[in-house]
Amino acid sequence: MYTMGIDVGSASSKVVILKDGKDIVAAEVVQVGTGSTGPQRALEQAYKASGLTREDISFVVATGYGRFAFTDADKQISEISCHAKGIYYLVPTARTIIDIGGQDAKAIRLDDKGGIKQFFMNDKCAAGTGRFLEVMSRVLETTLDEMAELDAQATDTAPISSTCTVFAESEVISQLSNGESRNNIIKGVHLSVASRACGLAYRGGVEKDVVMTGGVAQNAGVVRAVAGVLKTDVIVAPNPQTTGALGAALFAYEAAQKK
Repeated sequence: MYTMGIDVGSASSKVVILKDGKDIVAAEVVQVGTGSTGPQRALEQAYKASGLTREDISFVVATGYGRFAFTDADKQISEISCHAKGIYYLVPTARTIIDIGGQDAKAIRLDDKGGIKQFFMNDKCAAGTGRFLEVMSRVLETTLDEMAELDAQATDTAPISSTCTVFAESEVISQLSNGESRNNIIKGVHLSVASRACGLAYRGGVEKDVVMTGGVAQNAGVVRAVAGVLKTDVIVAPNPQTTGALGAALFAYEAAQKK
């Protein structure tokens, strides 16, 4: 039996197809989200990768910011629940999840059975999200992929005190004008993102194991910064952008069994 989870985010679209609730036969990411062709393109890529069609899929669950705009789902489930489900499947020892996406950040506490104990979410401001990093990468004339490498070459951390993306952009421009090292500024940018995410985690209490997910988890500089702020090791989820879609596919399997 095949089930599908589709995570329609603000900045990307992710699809996971599961066989019998355990084997991942497709996991696709398209870097545009709700309101775009991203969801359809991610679906097409997943069908092509798996050799399946919609008729082969027993149940579809949609999650993410744009889940209600995806009309071909059998059910919609919140991204909090789906991230928790996906992470617990991948890392059963996870007790604290830090998810940093394109336009929001979340901290989720799990119990030893994968149930959600608490969660906190920042979705009112782009600071501390992937969008913030995109803005900073343009100002710093680099790419998101290069930022982690440049962070590793920093000799110091240039402080980014502004909590607003617009003001932080001005702050970075000012630091560049004053001759501050670009690498040091990037390290400061990463620390700014990490501090906001860790602030959410501290509100619910941080318990090991700590697992990072979301697109920003692919940035090793931010991961290092989170580990430094929390003073603990941080596990990066396998294929961190697709954990929400994986959780949705797992929920879909449970629902299909009850049909």
